[in-house]
Amino acid sequence: MKKKITVLIILICHFGVININAKIKLPTFFSNNMILQQQSEVPFWGEASANKILKISTSWNNKTIETMSDSFGKWKITISTPIYGGPYNIEINDGTKLKIENVMIGEVWICSGQSNMEMPLAGWGQITNYEQEIAAANYPNIRLLQVIKKSSTKPLNDLNVAMGGWVNCSPQTVAKFSAVGYFFCKNLFESTKIPIGIINASWGGTIAEAWTSRSSLKTVPDFTSSVDYLENNNDKAMELKLKYEQDLATWQKQVEKTDKGYYKGKTLWTDKDLNDTDWKSIEIPCLWEDRCLPKFDGVVWFRKTIKIPADWQNKKLLLSFAEIDDNDITYFNGVEVGRTEGAFLERTYLIPANLVKKGKAVITVRVFDIGGGGGIYGKAAKLRLNLNENKDIYLAGEWQYKIGFNINEIAVAPRKWNESNRPTVLYNAMINPIIPYAIKGVIWYQGESNAGKAYQYRELFPLMIQDWRKQWNLNFPFYFVQLANFTKTTEKPDESDWAELREAQLQTLHLMNTGMAVTIDIGDETDIHPKNKQEVGRRLSLIARANLYNEKIAYSGPIYDSYIIEENTIRIKFNHVDGGLKTTNAEDVKGFEIAGLDHKFRWAISRIEGNDVIVSCKDIVNPIAVRYAWAKNPICNLYNIVGLPASPFRTDDWPGITFGK
Repeated sequence: MKKKITVLIILICHFGVININAKIKLPTFFSNNMILQQQSEVPFWGEASANKILKISTSWNNKTIETMSDSFGKWKITISTPIYGGPYNIEINDGTKLKIENVMIGEVWICSGQSNMEMPLAGWGQITNYEQEIAAANYPNIRLLQVIKKSSTKPLNDLNVAMGGWVNCSPQTVAKFSAVGYFFCKNLFESTKIPIGIINASWGGTIAEAWTSRSSLKTVPDFTSSVDYLENNNDKAMELKLKYEQDLATWQKQVEKTDKGYYKGKTLWTDKDLNDTDWKSIEIPCLWEDRCLPKFDGVVWFRKTIKIPADWQNKKLLLSFAEIDDNDITYFNGVEVGRTEGAFLERTYLIPANLVKKGKAVITVRVFDIGGGGGIYGKAAKLRLNLNENKDIYLAGEWQYKIGFNINEIAVAPRKWNESNRPTVLYNAMINPIIPYAIKGVIWYQGESNAGKAYQYRELFPLMIQDWRKQWNLNFPFYFVQLANFTKTTEKPDESDWAELREAQLQTLHLMNTGMAVTIDIGDETDIHPKNKQEVGRRLSLIARANLYNEKIAYSGPIYDSYIIEENTIRIKFNHVDGGLKTTNAEDVKGFEIAGLDHKFRWAISRIEGNDVIVSCKDIVNPIAVRYAWAKNPICNLYNIVGLPASPFRTDDWPGITFGK
């Protein structure tokens, strides 16, 4: 008995020592190389042993402050930071020491949104001059923190981050980072010389409600049921996962049964020698809505016949596409060589050597578009079959196509209960853990995924901004990018969901401490991810430099202010004229349309008069409304003298095509 008691005492003492000397645990964003917000009371927190005194020493003032962990080991304190500078160290001591080194004091920004914010300098992004930009990205006083993508149905307390935490901006670290975020910081740093930290929490293809907290979404009837569903099923994750997998398998069987390109689970249209004389032709790359299938969602099969040179036989090839919207399965001579789920992603598939024979070959691509634009699109030069650096077969041009099925013929696809496009799930996993880390502000590029519900975005986007400010208890600056131009231009004035989304973004400027970078002139007809991210970052930085650092510079293009009807003309007045209005290369003013009592818009004759634009149309005697750049990809050319483009706008409030959605 005495021996057992002795052993027990030893065990208790042993584990007591482990408890006393338990390692201090910090959130992942408290790491070497981090940036702390200057001249602030910076929250600092973590975990340690329960009821333990911790001493925190900061080298910028050589002071030590104390705090105590609670009964769960959690502790929190605020640290006073000086004006920008560094590097410094922070030491935390609870009996064992933890040291954070190479800390800079400066400004901290979050960049967030969907794919145009996520888009990296290299990788799938490959911005303009990306190799030169990466080689020149030697900015040790710019620090990068990359948040790893994750969704959660309930708020999390810590982030998954890449590269172990904060890293110095260098050619070795910047390539996979947000291009917009980097160029914003680069321009800001070169102007102010203040060290800058940027936290990249973005995810392509995501909706704004996924980035908004439960408490705020619950105030909007549109989202109440979705939020309640997630909340009420948190404890049924495995059950719901299993049900989703079962429902998905059932749905996929229905898809194959409905798709005319399948029969009893086998493909009918991939054979090299298929008779495709009844197939129609299409010029690729394109979105099929712009060419031959307006408002079509579902499956379309594409075929391209090529000739393989004799010296390519029995050699591995790379098959590359620009971008495909949404999902594809790709075949070479009847054999599947790759498949990808997800819009806006470039595809590269390896063709095994045993499939490569001289002479005729056929590439077949089954494209499944779930909604919005569909097809094989992007830059024509990126569609190619490649043997090596000097040998390519380019695939742009005429393809054959045939419809597999219309999506309206089948049931709606099941959704993962915690997928990235559910309300709140990205806020929970990628934003909530950062709070209340002290920040200067936020830059945001998102909206494409909400364009189909643009009227709803009028309420949702300001709600999200106010939500983040409420959670941080800070009215920080929030600067965002208005959607760029994209897809084929239209010959006649028409309604546009993207124009309505841009209008919702423009209206969000009524919130205090916001700013908008207009990019209607630097998009790309064939690429939803335009490559000139340098200018996007620069325009965002102008807003910060003017409003936060008091530089006497123009930071916005002309913004519609008011209009006056003058007999058969309408005079448009603008804010942010900044010295006057102009057009590209002194051309005639383009992009204005005008309507009379019949509410039918016609192209207007427009001219600049001082700081105003005068619009008219010979066919309209009594004009009542004007629109500018009201299209997904408008032809427009109005700027202020410093070269910043005017925002699209309209003077009417007639219900648009997304009204009520």
